[in-house]
Amino acid sequence: MTSTDTTSGAERVRAACEQLLAGGGDVTFAAAAAGSGISRATCYRDRQLRSIIDAYRSRHGEQLTLTTLADRFDNLAQTVEALAAKVRRQEEEIRTLKRAATTRPTPRKIGD
Repeated sequence: MTSTDTTSGAERVRAACEQLLAGGGDVTFAAAAAGSGISRATCYRDRQLRSIIDAYRSRHGEQLTLTTLADRFDNLAQTVEALAAKVRRQEEEIRTLKRAATTRPTPRKIGD
């Protein structure tokens, strides 16, 4: 892909995103790809095109409400708790392995 192809692709993606916003539609990779005539895979792979679509998505993204924030907080709290439980299990496993290593009798050399 040459730089002119990328530039024209970027312009086409911008125009597609602007049309989606003007029409009240959601800016998604699929919609931007369809509107620009560029494949969705290319929109994902090409960093410039991806950043353009992401920028338009964040402008039009979901509004943060108290309910949305509460849901996100609950999800984060569950994730943190799951990670803490995993760390506790791993720490217990380490303690068990250390105890087993220290209580194991050391082998004697023949002739001692």
